[in-house]
Amino acid sequence: MDIHRLPVLADNYVFLLHDRQKHQAAVVDPAVAKPVLEYLQKLGADLVAIYNTHHHWDHVGANRELLAQYPNLEIYGGAGDEGRIPGQTTFLQDGDRLKFAGREATVYFVPGHTRAHIAYYFAPGTGATTGDLFCGDTIFAGGCGRLFEGTPAQMVQSIGKLRQLPDQTRLWCAHEYTLGNLKFALTVDPDNGDLQERFQTVQGDRQRGQATVPSWLGTEKSTNPFLRWDDPTIQARMGLTEPARVFGKLRGMKDNF
Repeated sequence: MDIHRLPVLADNYVFLLHDRQKHQAAVVDPAVAKPVLEYLQKLGADLVAIYNTHHHWDHVGANRELLAQYPNLEIYGGAGDEGRIPGQTTFLQDGDRLKFAGREATVYFVPGHTRAHIAYYFAPGTGATTGDLFCGDTIFAGGCGRLFEGTPAQMVQSIGKLRQLPDQTRLWCAHEYTLGNLKFALTVDPDNGDLQERFQTVQGDRQRGQATVPSWLGTEKSTNPFLRWDDPTIQARMGLTEPARVFGKLRGMKDNF
């Protein structure tokens, strides 16, 4: 399974999954249709599926137009998003599984950013060690999504599920927010050497116009404060120990950063 990252809008990413053997493709969170259609033509692939993580317009905006071009599309989304994702045909629950290009994906129900958010984890293929996590707006490189419809306790539980995946998991988040996220992270974890090094690397990448997505889940575990609510350093900085309260304080600080 080849993964192609398509930058769209101001800072979104759409991910096109390509099965070279079957000349088929699937797309994750298509905000706009034109770059997807152009890339499909370049690949000579037919679109067979849309994997939506949640209902926000910048993740589902192209559903109808893509469906018009490919009437047999399967459009996947969370069961709780019924009526909110355009054209949805498949309503997924936590633990459901699906296959594409010889890879099996597990669906994770991860409410917090929205009440029905899901993520797709593709386990490593045969002979490989790298998995791929499409997490929408739940985890960002260096950060996490705002709590629009959920609570800190929900987000701790959701991210906690994803945090248990192997370090050698590529994290394909939906926005290029990394540099700003790391600037905030340094204010709450200034003595973290791994974070300092990551910030310098990302700053250079962005100055050269390079994307910072995907990141590695192992890197997030050591440098992203929103995955470290149980780390003594973060707890001491927040003056709290209860996970939801630590996370909630971090999220509130980031909202006002």
